Amino acid sequence: MSNTIRTFIAIELPEKIIYTIGKVQEKIKSYGLKIRWVRSENIHLTLKFLGDIKKADTEKVAKAISESVTGYHSISLSVKGIGVFPSIKRPRVLWLGISKQLDLLTELQKTLDKTLETMGFPKEKRPFKGHLTLGRIKDKIDPKRLHDVLKEFTKFESEHFFADRIILFESELKPKGAVYTKLSEAHLMVSTL
Repeated sequence: MSNTIRTFIAIELPEKIIYTIGKVQEKIKSYGLKIRWVRSENIHLTLKFLGDIKKADTEKVAKAISESVTGYHSISLSVKGIGVFPSIKRPRVLWLGISKQLDLLTELQKTLDKTLETMGFPKEKRPFKGHLTLGRIKDKIDPKRLHDVLKEFTKFESEHFFADRIILFESELKPKGAVYTKLSEAHLMVSTL
């Protein structure tokens, strides 16, 4: 039995947003692109991927998350736009973007990153870009069809929602896809918007 677990910190999406994202995935599937899809119920907004940590450290991480959210109100967000990482020429990840109070979201992510850095977790090297991973592209993909997908969904926007808690998840990689288990959560203050 391993004493390490694979973990990440994320914002869970409301069911209505997951449903909307599932509908977008279904439409994109009709293009026949070779994409390994993330199950819509597993889609979340990752703030920090920790990777393998000692089980004993989960309490320290939970405390760091609680400290990081202190003073933050829930954040108004919506899902908006579509894109690929790293580029249209070499697509590896198909994602939906995030909109609305991005400055606040980024500030919260930086606070979290700094707090975790004091505990020995390396700081993110790349700037934070809030996104929702729809699927991963392993093989060559028809660039024309991919371009058509990006064009069709470039103006896509969901209704807004409030991100009101930050969750520490365990991620177990299984043959049928990752299984996520909540280990702890910290609530942001209720927004008065």
